[in-house]
Amino acid sequence: MQMNIKPVKTLLMGACLLVGCTHNDLGSKNTHNNKGTLYMENAEEEVIKAVETMTAAFHAGDIEGVMASYEEQATVVFEPGKPVSDRTALRQGFTQFFALQPRFTYSGHEVFVAGDTAMHIAPWTMQGTTPDGTAIEQSGLSVAVLRRQADGRWLMVLDDPHGQHLTSGPSKL
Repeated sequence: MQMNIKPVKTLLMGACLLVGCTHNDLGSKNTHNNKGTLYMENAEEEVIKAVETMTAAFHAGDIEGVMASYEEQATVVFEPGKPVSDRTALRQGFTQFFALQPRFTYSGHEVFVAGDTAMHIAPWTMQGTTPDGTAIEQSGLSVAVLRRQADGRWLMVLDDPHGQHLTSGPSKL
């Protein structure tokens, strides 16, 4: 299957403009913040660990663990083009999704770090079961923005597990 990566590159470049990274940052394993501090690959590993910790909480049906992975003002896209920012609505959306007993696997992770902001991109597959016992499988492209907190933790600010919809046809904007 041939994938049109131009929209994905455009999305990445646009996100980098928002957080202040340069084209060189996109290909770099080591980046500097504006204070000259070198963030090695461990920042990328910390971001992946934050995503995996949230995924493990999700698998366990641990709503507190899932919610603890997001900043207070986080936005999650449960459906393409329909972002949700209200904490109560986020909690409800995640809790409803637990009914499917979803199991997510990632086929890879790509992380870009610019100072205390990171972008995580990962193709995923989800297998679950509907309440009537029907097996389901979905896949997509997760695009998430995380911010390093004062205590060093990485929390999600923006989470769109439907990034692939940009590559599936003409833009609907």
